[in-house]
Amino acid sequence: MASRVAFLGLGVMGYPMAGHLARAGHEVTVYNRSADKASKWVAQHGGRAARTPAEAAKGQEFVMMCVGNDDDVRAVAAGPDGALAGMAGGGVLVDHTTASAEVARETHAAAKAKGIAFLDAPVSGGQAGAENGKLTIMVGGDAEAYARVEGVLATYARAVTHMGPAGNGQLTKMVNQICIAGLVQALAEGIDFARRAGLDAERVVDVISKGAAQSWQMENRAKTMIADKYDFGFAVDWMRKDLGICLAESRRNGATLPVTALVDQFYGQVQALGGGRWDTSSLLRALQAAHRT
Repeated sequence: MASRVAFLGLGVMGYPMAGHLARAGHEVTVYNRSADKASKWVAQHGGRAARTPAEAAKGQEFVMMCVGNDDDVRAVAAGPDGALAGMAGGGVLVDHTTASAEVARETHAAAKAKGIAFLDAPVSGGQAGAENGKLTIMVGGDAEAYARVEGVLATYARAVTHMGPAGNGQLTKMVNQICIAGLVQALAEGIDFARRAGLDAERVVDVISKGAAQSWQMENRAKTMIADKYDFGFAVDWMRKDLGICLAESRRNGATLPVTALVDQFYGQVQALGGGRWDTSSLLRALQAAHRT
């Protein structure tokens, strides 16, 4: 059934996610900090653009947001012109931003005080997943609110899973990023080793991808790594932001993340090479640079 939906934040993820909602027949209102992008979206998909998050959220059953970091979540959700200022009781606010569990719990409490449900629902799958409607969504918050919005989220997802109370979606996304960091570094080291051993790196990857070493990173990033192409995908700057969240949470919960901390430093080296907007698979560039020094 068609619903009234607002989408706040039309970046590389939010723009196509909101597009899937429109194509599915939902009545969509969008907000973006840069009004030009919101106007472009409306020209492409219909619906309407709002001047503030509060205006976009007014009268909506569901409000989705996908912004940059904790401070953005606080401003767009709970600021004077934020979504909660425009939403009526009984609505559901869904945050797709990768942020801290702490800000998820804060926003949940602020929403609950207004009779509004809040779900932290970070996504995995990158820009390609957003464009193809194949994201994986991990959700924290009240089960009743999740049941109401699950079908809408499925519009741009291949998997939507309720992980428990508020904050658990973000905590699950942290596990996702911890695992990715180690896998990409291992793949970078493997390719670098293969080359230095005089092997055909592409043939090596083709062989080992059929065995226990196979991973999503190997299937989707090995060829571009070997070709030294990184002008796409999930940016190093974003990954460092995410890993910073993981490391901060580990200091609170006592988890030990030695590999994650080390890979975070390697991403710092990539940034120093000017690769802040390169894909996360550019860890191979850091290894190559280390060999040249």
